[in-house]
Amino acid sequence: MKQPQVHPTAFIAPNAVLVGNVTVEAEASVWFGCVLRAEEAPILVGPQTNVQDLTVIHTDPDRPCRLGAGVTIGHRAVIHGATIEDGALIGIGAIVLNGAVVGEEAIVGAGAVVPEGSTIPPRTLALGVPARVVRSLEPADLERAREAAAWYVKRARLYRAENYRDTEYTGFPLENL
Repeated sequence: MKQPQVHPTAFIAPNAVLVGNVTVEAEASVWFGCVLRAEEAPILVGPQTNVQDLTVIHTDPDRPCRLGAGVTIGHRAVIHGATIEDGALIGIGAIVLNGAVVGEEAIVGAGAVVPEGSTIPPRTLALGVPARVVRSLEPADLERAREAAAWYVKRARLYRAENYRDTEYTGFPLENL
């Protein structure tokens, strides 16, 4: 069984749990209380992506999860077997279900639910339960999302510089569970 692979420049909070085939790329961060479980299919956390506190990311057989580059996953979100494209932002408490695709630089609002198999087009704002596109994003919206991702990259660097924890994360091999 595969073990988590974490780039040396990534930050993994000490109480985050990564299980199975999880890859965390350069300058990405997985914050406090997160659980990333990839027993069935892989999870990829792209470069400079942040997965904020208490988020759960999980897969099913044939339903991998891919977070592109510069993605922001808000606190307490659930991402289940979905694809989140580069620069997208998933709001606090949002849920993105199996086979869903959130397009490049799209924003899924806080508490929204993106149904199984649905697509949120690039550079749009989706709100509600179920999530529906309400408008195209303005340049100011896109800039705020980029700033959020950049802030977490800087914050993760500070945690690493302060040696907040041993950042060479080893994860939990499934055979030990």
